[in-house]
Amino acid sequence: MLPFEYILLVLSVLILISITLTKFSENLGLPALILFLVVGMLAGSDGPGKIHFDNIHIAQYVGIVALIFILFSGGLETKWRDVKPVMWTAFSLSTLGVLLTTATLGAFVYFFFQLPILESLLIGAIISSTDAAAVFSVLRARGTKLKGKIKPLLELESGSNDPAAIILTIILIQLIQTQDVSASGIIFFLVLQLLLGAAIGFAAGKLLSLAFNKFSFSYPSLYPVFAIASAIFVYALAASLGASGILAVYIAAVILGNSEFIQKRSLIRFFDGLALLGQIVMFLTLGLLVYPSQLYNVIGAGLILSAVLIFLARPIGVFISMLFSKFKLNEKMFISWVGLRGAVPIILATFPLTAGLEIGPYIFNLIFFITLTSALVQGWSIPLTAKIFRVRGENIVNTKLPIEMTDAEKTNNDLLDLIIPQNSAVAGRSLAELSLPPESLITVIYRDNDYVVPNGGSILEEGDTILVLVNKDNIAVIKKIFTQLKNPKSAKPT
Repeated sequence: MLPFEYILLVLSVLILISITLTKFSENLGLPALILFLVVGMLAGSDGPGKIHFDNIHIAQYVGIVALIFILFSGGLETKWRDVKPVMWTAFSLSTLGVLLTTATLGAFVYFFFQLPILESLLIGAIISSTDAAAVFSVLRARGTKLKGKIKPLLELESGSNDPAAIILTIILIQLIQTQDVSASGIIFFLVLQLLLGAAIGFAAGKLLSLAFNKFSFSYPSLYPVFAIASAIFVYALAASLGASGILAVYIAAVILGNSEFIQKRSLIRFFDGLALLGQIVMFLTLGLLVYPSQLYNVIGAGLILSAVLIFLARPIGVFISMLFSKFKLNEKMFISWVGLRGAVPIILATFPLTAGLEIGPYIFNLIFFITLTSALVQGWSIPLTAKIFRVRGENIVNTKLPIEMTDAEKTNNDLLDLIIPQNSAVAGRSLAELSLPPESLITVIYRDNDYVVPNGGSILEEGDTILVLVNKDNIAVIKKIFTQLKNPKSAKPT
């Protein structure tokens, strides 16, 4: 048994290395998970680190806890107004799409690799869900903005398709072990997992919103602690009742994130960092678990199945499940391409190992290899394919503003950041000329990478970013004033 301080030293070094390497992943346009996995593999038994780790149960527990924080963070930042129009399309992708991907890949494995049908479908089920963290780490790294409703659709699909993959994996393992699972039992299990999980998540989100506003903790640092315990409680409660804990956590976070509560902004920032730490620890653990020398045995099958997954199974799942959606052909093609695999498939690949299936080690190595291939092939090319399929919007410009509302106490005021658009009706006018409603104050103007302290004579220009301290009752009026365009007939010719 290694001394505890040595374990802490090694863990901290690996995390620091992983964080440092994220800069390289941004420059290369690769999902950070690739580097985290590689660091874990190099530190493992087959690498120079020679750290022996083969405890599958600990790897599963680490993965589940990390997923709780990752999904809770993603849910907090999911805007209901964005995902509402694509809710049913996302639901179709996360259920029917997962089933079709499983069936297509399973059929290919059965006919071309001559594996038993249940084991073939098990491979398809494990690799059927996509990974939101992998997709958007690439988009953020390259500053890629997507047109229309593609981004919220991918977010909602990735956050909600894990339960379907988990349910299918568990059912297929039970079938392989017992050969005695009834159709009615499968249907009951599916309904219990999805509907009860969604109900628990919805109720928990509402209760958490009330609790944050009701409780007045003496120390602001207690709010994130309360949120961590709540997220774990929601997962554990749902899982204990036979429902999908993953779905419950995500829905609870979406409900909470779309409510107004004390310490909201600081809580979102806290969970963003916690989710990143969860990703690093999870992928490091999974990287330690794999033996790179054993991946040679699955290279051939892994490359073939990766190609089938990317060019056949995923497109079939997307196009059929989106058959009645309003998305255009080029948008569907891009959505089909953005099907990166990540944490959940690797975690699910440990299920056959813990279940004692003879084929378990082969499945784990195969899924691990397919995940790496998917991230490498699709990850770096997402900005390029967004341009090819004409779904790329304007590049994201992150403006760091110097003032922020902390939500330390209940307040009826808010701090808006607005951009003066081209041909704006307020461009060229002084602040004194604007008829702002009462209890409204322009605090900062950001222009040409510099901050301007405003006064009544300050002239607004197109492209300015302004911070407005405003009473919440006047938000709609303020937005209308600063986003209104000039009358085209009166605009000067250019």
